Amino acid sequence: MRKKRTSAKKSLFIWGVVLFLVLTWEYLFYNLPSVDSLPEHLAQPSIRITDRNGVLIYDLLPQVGGREVSLSVENIPQCMRDATIAVEDENFYAHSGVDPIGILRALWINTISGETVSGGSTITQQLARILLLDEHERAERSLRRKIREAALAWQLTRRYSKDEILALYLNQSYYGGMAYGIEAAAQTYFGKPTSDLILPECALLAGLTQTPGLYNPYTNPDLALERQRVALGLMEKHGLISSAEKRSAEEMPMAFNQAPYPMEAPHFVWLIKDRLDEMFLSGALNPHESLVIRTTLDVNMQRKVEEIARRRIAGFQNGDIITRNVNNAAVAVMDPKTGDVLALMGSVDYFNQEIRGAINMAAFPRQTGSAFKPFIYALALEPAQPHPWTAATAVLDVTTHFVTHDGSVYTPVNYDGLQHGYVSVREALASSLNIPAVKTLEKVGLEDTAELAQQLGITTLNHLDRYDLSLALGGGEVSLLELTTAYSALANQGVSVGRRLILSIENADGKLLFEQETGHPQQVISPQAAWLISDILSDDQARSRTFGLNSALKLDRMAAVKTGTTTNFYDNWAIGYTPSLTVGVWVGNSAFTPMQNVSGLTGAGPIWHDVMRAILEGQPEEAFTQPEGLEQATVCVLSGLLPTENCRQTRKEWFIKGTAPTTYDTFHQQVILNNGQPLIVFDLPLEAQAWARAQGLPLLGDFQTVAQAGQGLSLTAPLQNSTYVLYAHLDPSAQQIPIQVSVSAGATQIAVWVDGSLYATLNEAPYEAWWPLSIGEHRIWVEAVNGNGEKIKTEVVQVTVLNQ
Repeated sequence: MRKKRTSAKKSLFIWGVVLFLVLTWEYLFYNLPSVDSLPEHLAQPSIRITDRNGVLIYDLLPQVGGREVSLSVENIPQCMRDATIAVEDENFYAHSGVDPIGILRALWINTISGETVSGGSTITQQLARILLLDEHERAERSLRRKIREAALAWQLTRRYSKDEILALYLNQSYYGGMAYGIEAAAQTYFGKPTSDLILPECALLAGLTQTPGLYNPYTNPDLALERQRVALGLMEKHGLISSAEKRSAEEMPMAFNQAPYPMEAPHFVWLIKDRLDEMFLSGALNPHESLVIRTTLDVNMQRKVEEIARRRIAGFQNGDIITRNVNNAAVAVMDPKTGDVLALMGSVDYFNQEIRGAINMAAFPRQTGSAFKPFIYALALEPAQPHPWTAATAVLDVTTHFVTHDGSVYTPVNYDGLQHGYVSVREALASSLNIPAVKTLEKVGLEDTAELAQQLGITTLNHLDRYDLSLALGGGEVSLLELTTAYSALANQGVSVGRRLILSIENADGKLLFEQETGHPQQVISPQAAWLISDILSDDQARSRTFGLNSALKLDRMAAVKTGTTTNFYDNWAIGYTPSLTVGVWVGNSAFTPMQNVSGLTGAGPIWHDVMRAILEGQPEEAFTQPEGLEQATVCVLSGLLPTENCRQTRKEWFIKGTAPTTYDTFHQQVILNNGQPLIVFDLPLEAQAWARAQGLPLLGDFQTVAQAGQGLSLTAPLQNSTYVLYAHLDPSAQQIPIQVSVSAGATQIAVWVDGSLYATLNEAPYEAWWPLSIGEHRIWVEAVNGNGEKIKTEVVQVTVLNQ
C-alpha cells in the first residue's frame, strides 16, 4: 500500500514537472515570431532625390518610419563596423547569437546597481527585438523577453551569416532624427554617404543607437561628443584602433550638416514622385528597394531662379503707389539640346496658402496670350505651305471682322488699340501685333496649328471645337513647362527632344537600375523657319514699335524672346532662349484674380531678363547657327516686294531659298501734278485706304479725274457666296454679321441694300453696318454717288443663312 502511494506521488510529481515545463514553454515561446518573417518587418526604404550633381534635394519618406537606405556590408566602411561592434557586442564574431559572458557581466552590473542598467544583448538579439518582436513586447524589461530574444537570435545566426546580420543591424537601427539605418544617419548628421565617413564620425554614430534622443548632436552636442569618446575608448580597448588614432579622432572638430532635412524645388520633387509612382505601378522599379534618383535639376541654378523671382514679385508689393495685385510667379529653365529641366519653380512660396503656393503653376495650364504666336508664324514660313509667307510678307493691320465656326463675329484689337496698316511678318511677330496674328492663323488653319503644337509636346490643345481664331492670341491654355519645351525646339533649330526630369536611378549600393536617354530628336519645324523665327524674336529694332528699344527683353548678348499678356490681365509670360538655354516665366495670381496694368514686358519680362543674365554670366555669347538654304534680298518695306525707283524705303531681309519675291512693288506710283511736278502716291487696295487717309498718305484714286461706275466703292464684307448658321439655342440679337464698305474720296449718299430694301445709310468712316442673321438666301449691295455726281453701285453679294 505504501509502495502504491509512493508510486502515485512520484507519477504526480513527474506529471507536475511535465506540466510545469509545458506551461513554461508556452509562457516563454508561445506565438514566437518566425525568422522567416524577418523580410516583412524591414523598415520601408526612403527614396533619395538628388540634383544632377548628387546634391540631396529631398528624401521621400515612407508612410511609417523615416529615412532608410539599405547598404550591403561591403559598402559600409570598416571604421563603422568596428565602432558598432566595440560599443554594442565585442564578441560578435565569436558567439552564436547569444553571449553568455555578456549576460553574466550584465547580471553582475545589475545586481550591484540594484536595477536593470545593462541588458547584455548582442547585436543579433537587438536585431531580433527590432525586427521580430512587436512594439509592446519590445518595451518590456523582463526575463521572458530576454529568453525569447535569445531564441530568435540563435535561429537568426543559423539562417544568416555574421556579415549579413551586421549589415541588417546597421541598416535597420534607429539613429535619431528620423534616420533609420547608417546611410540615412550619415546623410542626416554629416551630409555625406556612408562610404565617405571617417573614424570620428563613425564613433559618434555608433554611440547613438542606445539612446538616440539623448545623444542627438543637434540638441545635445556635448553629450554626443562625450558618447563619441566612450566609443573611441572601447575601440582602442579592443585593439581596433591605436592610441594615436584615438587621440587624433578626439581632437578633430566635427562638421555637422547645416541642412539635415532639405526640401529644394518642392514642385519639381512632386513631378519626380509622380514619375516614380508610374514606374512602381508598371513594375519598372521595386517600391521596397532603397533608391537614389539623380534628376536633371541644378540646385545652384534653382536657388538663383527662386531668389530673382521672389525679389521681383516682392517689388510689386513694396513701395508701389498703385496696387498691382501681383503675388505669384513660376519659372522653368531647360537645356534645349537635351530637354533637361535645369530649374523649376512652381510658385514663389510653396508653403504660403494665401497665394495657393502649393499649386504648381509651372504645370498648370493657363492662357498664353501672345506667347503662342511664334508657332503660328513658323507654320506660315514653312516652304511646304501653299503660298508660303516670308519675313517680308506685308500683312494689313486694320480692323477686321472674322466670322467664327459658330457664326459669331470675332474682331481682334491690338494691345495699343491702334491700326498700323501694312506691316511685315517680321515686325508683326516681333512687336506682337494681334490682327496680323489672327490673319496668320486663318491662313495656316487651326488643324495644322494644333498638330504642330502636339508635335512640340503641348498636350492641352486637342479639342479644336473649344477654340477658334482667338487661339492666335493665346485663347488656348498651355502650361509653362510645356510651352518652354516647345520654345526649346525653336532654340534647337526646329528639333524637339521632349523633356527630361530624371537622369538615372540606382539602388543604395550604386547598381544602375534605370537611365533616361535624351528624347528621340524630331525635326518638327524646318531649320530655316526656326532660324527665321529666332532671328525675328532677337531683333530689338523690329519689336521697338510695341516695346521700345533696349527694353527688359534685350540682354547683353543675342537672345530670342516673346512675351504674352491675356486681355483680362490674369496671366503674363516671357519665354526666350539662346542656343543652349531656354527660360520660361509666368506671372499672375493662382486664384485667377486680375493684375493691375502688369504686362509681359513689366511682369514676367524682368524676371526672364535677370534669370537669363544670372545663368549665362561668364559664358561666351552664342549666335543662332544659320542653316543652309537661306538667302538675303532687298525689298520695299511697305509691300515686301522687289523695290522700284518709286519705293523710297527699302531694307534687306532673309528668305528661305525659293520664297524671295520675284515681282516688283506696285504700292508706290508716280503721278504728274497740274504744275508738272511728280508726286509719289500710293495705289492700295480699298480695305487699306481708310488707314492710309488717316495717316495722310496720298492715294492714287484721289488724283484720277474720271470716275467709272462702281469705281471707288467696294463691299468688303461679307464675301461672295458666304454661308452662315443661325443657332436656335443662342440669342438671335447676338448673331449678327458686319457689312463693311470701302469708299474712295468724294463718294456720298452711301446706302446699304438687303434683298431690295434699304437697310442702312452710312455717312462716315468706318463704313460699317451690322445685319442680324435671317434664315434663307439673301442679296446685299451698296449704292453711292461719286464725286462727279454719278450713281455708282457694287456687285451684288449672295449669302446663305442656315438653321441649326
